[in-house]
Amino acid sequence: MRLALKVDVDTLRGTLEGVPRIMTLLRTLGAGATFYFSVGPDHTGRALKRALRPGFLKKVRRTSVVSHYGWRTLLYGTLLPGPQIGQRAGAVMRAVRDAGFEVGVHCYDHVRWQDGVADADAAWTQREFARALEAFAAVFGAAPQSHAAAGWQLNRHALQLESDARLRYASDTRGTQAFLPVIGAVRGECVQIPTTLPTLDELIGTDGLSADGACDELRARTRAAPGRDQVFTAHAELEGGQLAPQFERLLRGWLEDGYALVALRDLAATLERERLPRHVITMGAIPGRSGVLALQGERVAGGAGA
Repeated sequence: MRLALKVDVDTLRGTLEGVPRIMTLLRTLGAGATFYFSVGPDHTGRALKRALRPGFLKKVRRTSVVSHYGWRTLLYGTLLPGPQIGQRAGAVMRAVRDAGFEVGVHCYDHVRWQDGVADADAAWTQREFARALEAFAAVFGAAPQSHAAAGWQLNRHALQLESDARLRYASDTRGTQAFLPVIGAVRGECVQIPTTLPTLDELIGTDGLSADGACDELRARTRAAPGRDQVFTAHAELEGGQLAPQFERLLRGWLEDGYALVALRDLAATLERERLPRHVITMGAIPGRSGVLALQGERVAGGAGA
């Protein structure tokens, strides 16, 4: 059984502080993972405009956003200028790659992509995507091989851009299995490997679950689906911060349950593209997260394996 670990890195603080902690833990456990880096400005403070979104304030209360991110990060892009993450923390990012972990591109400006891409036109999407690729290459000296959309937010133009960039795969969605994506008239040729499990912050506080209870719930869900490859998304700001003890407990539990903890590239390497189903990507809500995000929808005809 394989469980791929995907680590989204949204902020400068998450890169400088959370990433090294997670990397140390993974090396101790002999686990693999894929780190997705935000490579442009940290404008986390601008996310506060989401306060009017249904469920956002409830999530803030449940997950103690201030304690996880810190006041300084929550002021970036408003009262404080947003630092360039790739320029300030490039050495940390390269250390992840040099330690043998897979690295991919998350975004250029996390808040701008997450809040803007759903309704963006082709020119806006191309500009933001190109900025991300260029900033990633400036840090690593090479183009990324995979992309994970910030906040699981996507549009049809981004789907086409991933295909045009000839990425090996993307992990932009929530779903159950690898697939070839469709949004509207765009039939993407870049394989999607979706996150299959809830995140810790989605579970904590839901139905009274504590952080430890959320770990138990995740193990229960994977035990209920033996033999199925799973993908779990962690965040450097959370699992590399105050949730680090629970994250270690969760990973050790999965190892005890017989899972190999791997990078997404390890799942991608065994996929037979010609046998993958094609599915529509829809925007919908999931428990524990505000707003809507990209979900693996119904299967459609005309895809590989159809």
